Amino acid sequence: MRLGLSLPVFTADARRSVDVARRAAAAGYHGMFAPDHLFPPGRPDRPSLDALSLLAAVAAAVPGIPVGTLVTRAGVRPVGILAKQLAGLAHVAGGSVIAGLGMGDAHARDEHAALGIPFLPIDERAGVLEETALALGALFGGRPWSGGVHVPPVTGPLLPPATGSVWLGGRGDRVVRAAGRSAAGWNGWALDAQGFSDRAANVREAAAEAGRDPERLTLSWGGIVLVGRDPAELAVLETERASRGMSMDVWRGTADDLRGFADRLERAEASWLICVPAGPPDRLELVARTLREG
Repeated sequence: MRLGLSLPVFTADARRSVDVARRAAAAGYHGMFAPDHLFPPGRPDRPSLDALSLLAAVAAAVPGIPVGTLVTRAGVRPVGILAKQLAGLAHVAGGSVIAGLGMGDAHARDEHAALGIPFLPIDERAGVLEETALALGALFGGRPWSGGVHVPPVTGPLLPPATGSVWLGGRGDRVVRAAGRSAAGWNGWALDAQGFSDRAANVREAAAEAGRDPERLTLSWGGIVLVGRDPAELAVLETERASRGMSMDVWRGTADDLRGFADRLERAEASWLICVPAGPPDRLELVARTLREG
């Protein structure tokens, strides 16, 4: 299973995020990802780096390593523009790009208002998401997108051509089943091992029902991880996090627990574990070392 890092974007210091990517590459991470937000959820007074710009800087600083969004919301950018931006990112990265797409939840409503983009009802957002995945898949493959109910035609072509893989990220049934029907991969964020396994089975089932090969799908887990070397250190880290008023709805455990969790994800056929290491800065290296030695 490959190890990915979700880069820090809720900052005004892009150089810090690029430095984190360099450290992660040196520690053995296999890919760099970034969420795409106008501002941190619920905090319009705080900055957030543009995901595509940051990933381009990371790709230039750490050449040859896969990069991708996790996730960018479908419908925020016109599909043709998004395809061209992602293709450009693939060129900078020297290979391919992972286009992780989401449809947004209630927290995204304020961002849409700030951007001047309508926040559509959930059924419409789900339709935009699936058609965006199909459109990007066609454009990356050198084919035009003929248009759908929600996403208008895009003739392309993308020149120079680029290689991209489209994942859908989300835990709800709409996204899970859409990933099986229309995407190359699926990401389940902040799920426990059983929840991931159950939804992964649903993704594969939807793929088979659509006449696609479930074995060709890339399944990935993502989430914040708080890791202690042992139970005593973990307890200290949990107390510190709680005292700062930060969410405790994150994966928490010792290094041994993390190895066991990764094993359970692998049994559910996950091929990526993509994390946000919480706690002290050295957790980035601790996570990599733990899974490398596991």
